[in-house]
Amino acid sequence: MLQITDRTTIPISEISITAIRSQGAGGQNVNKVATAIHLRFDINASSLSPLYKERLLNLGDQRITKDGIIVIKAQQHRTQEQNKEDALKRLQTLIKSVTVISPKRKPTKPSRGAKNKRIDSKTKRGEIKALRGKITD
Repeated sequence: MLQITDRTTIPISEISITAIRSQGAGGQNVNKVATAIHLRFDINASSLSPLYKERLLNLGDQRITKDGIIVIKAQQHRTQEQNKEDALKRLQTLIKSVTVISPKRKPTKPSRGAKNKRIDSKTKRGEIKALRGKITD
């Protein structure tokens, strides 16, 4: 089970993990050992709550396909186990990001002191620019 929050967990059976060869330089070992991990998680077929599913689908993350599948490729580490842990952590943080509800913003107005400070700085700047003109006798 992949623990997302205190109440939300995902069974590992819903996550598809395949090992592939890593990209880039790495010597002879890179051509014969599949250390990179390709993780796929289908949002629509998962056991997540409908609210989390809707938020994930509306997230606009490049790792989420149009079909609602999260695709994560982990190849940063040298071993398959470390890459698997990294991919699962990245999936966990992605899903955890939609579980947090941000409070509504209350619109505020600048204070009188802030307004005066802004106007004073504008007049000082204007005076500096006015001094740049040609000097006449």
